[in-house]
Amino acid sequence: MSKYIIEGGNKLCGALSVKGAKNSVLTLLAASILTSEKVVLHDCPDISDVATMLQILRKLGCKATCEGGTVQIDSSGISSFKIPCDLAKELRSSIFLLGSLLSRLKRARVVYPGGCDIGLRPIDIHLAGLRELGIKIGEKHGHIDCDSTRAHSAERVLDLPSVGATENLIMACVFIDGVSVLRNCAKEPEIVDLQNFLNAMGAKVRGAGGSVITVEGVKKLHGVEYTPIPDRIVAGTYIIAAAMCGGSLTIENACAEHISSLIAKIPKSSCKIYPRDDKIIITSEGRHSAVPKIETMYYPGFPTDLQAQMMALQSISDGTSVIVENIFETRFKTASQLCKMGADITVSGSTAVVRGVPCLYGARVAATDLRGGASLVLAAMAAHGQSEIDEIHHIDRGYEDLSLILPSVGVDIRRQN
Repeated sequence: MSKYIIEGGNKLCGALSVKGAKNSVLTLLAASILTSEKVVLHDCPDISDVATMLQILRKLGCKATCEGGTVQIDSSGISSFKIPCDLAKELRSSIFLLGSLLSRLKRARVVYPGGCDIGLRPIDIHLAGLRELGIKIGEKHGHIDCDSTRAHSAERVLDLPSVGATENLIMACVFIDGVSVLRNCAKEPEIVDLQNFLNAMGAKVRGAGGSVITVEGVKKLHGVEYTPIPDRIVAGTYIIAAAMCGGSLTIENACAEHISSLIAKIPKSSCKIYPRDDKIIITSEGRHSAVPKIETMYYPGFPTDLQAQMMALQSISDGTSVIVENIFETRFKTASQLCKMGADITVSGSTAVVRGVPCLYGARVAATDLRGGASLVLAAMAAHGQSEIDEIHHIDRGYEDLSLILPSVGVDIRRQN
């Protein structure tokens, strides 16, 4: 198994560029089968989740290639409506194919999807919305069988503003006659990106970014060449890295508006952040004051995908920070790994109390999930001494090989296979 070996203590200096957003690219790949014409996506990250989604598309009968960050999909030969069980269990985002398969082939069979072990992520909201559209759903032996031959337009209020359910329902509605109205929708930038992508293909989707989205059915969609939005979580991870390690870092191809909730939490007395068009410049000196309370919320609130990284920052800040996790119930697993490095963190239910310590020390730790793994990399970069991070296949799901990227800004990191 691969691991990262990191010698901590170096300040960051230079520039890092952000690729297309993982959570957008995976959805756009699922949506690419809504047309039989060629779809081209630029600036896609070289991460394992994208590779797995491409494998799934190939298993369905699509032609899918990836070269130099450009992905090309030709789904004219799609022949199967069954998402392979082994691949679906590796990738949570495989569930996004449910809506697009139902629109394209009128049938879909999926298994309950996998991904990181960060708590229950039920798809009941997806299924309830599909039933509201007249889609027949049967569940048996861990499989979900769906039939949309009698689908009709409808109005649906989501129980929660689920990103995945919002995206699935949009894709399920694109070919349904009439106007479907979705209420209490997720407002994430990735939803807006999906709307823009579909509309560039000829769909009629309106309202993304707000709580009400309307989808007017069309007869067909055409091919498209498209560049997804930059990954706000990767950009946020780099910002926190600079805050922890000190120095000056320019983050290129980044949208400050998408991570405004994070920027608002970075201490202004010790960090200076300058948004410049599609760049973010951060300079950091000295020790930071702890953020008294960090509470994860649906967008535009503080993202759950940056909670673990902020925990690492708070562990070496002056004072005490209380972190409340409202989205996923087991997303504090990384706390015990940070404590191996000298952090002082107490977890009780959905709340973690982080008391800042003078410094962290190198240790051997293991990534338990994607974002928790990233937080360990940041902690190791700021720590005294050498750290080894095992189980980095979790990190590979959402970050390109950090041992190839971070040395350019002064990080002493190598990958050992």
